[in-house]
Amino acid sequence: MSYSELSDSDCNQTTVPMREWWLHVGLICIPLVAVYLHIPPPQLSPALQKWHGAGEVFLFRGSKIFYRDSYGALGSSDVVILLHGFPTSSYDWNKIWDPLTQRFHRVIALDFLGFGFSDKPRPHRYSIFEQASIVEALVAHLGLSNQRVNLISHDYGDTVALELLYRGDQNRTGHLILNSLCLSNGVLTRLTNFFIFQKGIKEVFGPYTQPTDAEFWDMWAGLRYNDGNLVVDSILQYINQRLKHRDRWVGALTSTFIPRKFTVATRSRVFMNQTFLKVHLVKRSTVTVLDDHISHYPQLEDPTGFLKAYFNFIHSF
Repeated sequence: MSYSELSDSDCNQTTVPMREWWLHVGLICIPLVAVYLHIPPPQLSPALQKWHGAGEVFLFRGSKIFYRDSYGALGSSDVVILLHGFPTSSYDWNKIWDPLTQRFHRVIALDFLGFGFSDKPRPHRYSIFEQASIVEALVAHLGLSNQRVNLISHDYGDTVALELLYRGDQNRTGHLILNSLCLSNGVLTRLTNFFIFQKGIKEVFGPYTQPTDAEFWDMWAGLRYNDGNLVVDSILQYINQRLKHRDRWVGALTSTFIPRKFTVATRSRVFMNQTFLKVHLVKRSTVTVLDDHISHYPQLEDPTGFLKAYFNFIHSF
């Protein structure tokens, strides 16, 4: 029998089971999503609890922003501020924190809004511009508005650093007075659960420098804190912002006269692309290419190498 010979009743009998199939899928998925959204976040490890306990919060437009501020080297007035990447937190700097305090008078790091131990409002329009304003507000809160500061940034933090650089070059009210800028590999992945998160993170670490199980869980715990998994899609809008405002940020990077450093991992597939490593830019910057087994998180994968390259840069001017 041809299709044209099918009666209306035959067609109806064919489509009803299809409709029931989609209905069954919907009835199964809805409770699964509901369960996922209410899965309690993992407990903080002792190391992460210690990091959290050593921090403080300040208010930015009604939201609590977590930060750490450690006093270190005596006889120095140098300040360094660390800007973390996506999708993790200031805890990314834990392996180089103590060595930095032996070189700098103050070492400061924050969790951007929507990350780590900071508030994660929703709905909210997250933006690089707001995150830059948060850094400026923190500097003012700490009484460092007239202090020259050194920035070290990674991934998402690189773009925030470039906005801060732009504001400084434009002499905008409340801008940071930058002494130097160090950018490192600038993870673009949507996260739904720990196993997908772990897979995404594994892909951006080198094959011989993979995080331990405990380190994976610390990253995941920081993400899940205050239901951070529910704001990831909103935060990811920064990718579009990078494209839209590329000329603004690349222009600031190529025109500034402050010392700049790029820490590049050859295995990393993000940030350090040809746009940022044009010949005319490299000529006026310091570039360190790490060992080929190091990937996207050099401060965690090779903290000794990362620090050696950074200290060489700092001591060069």
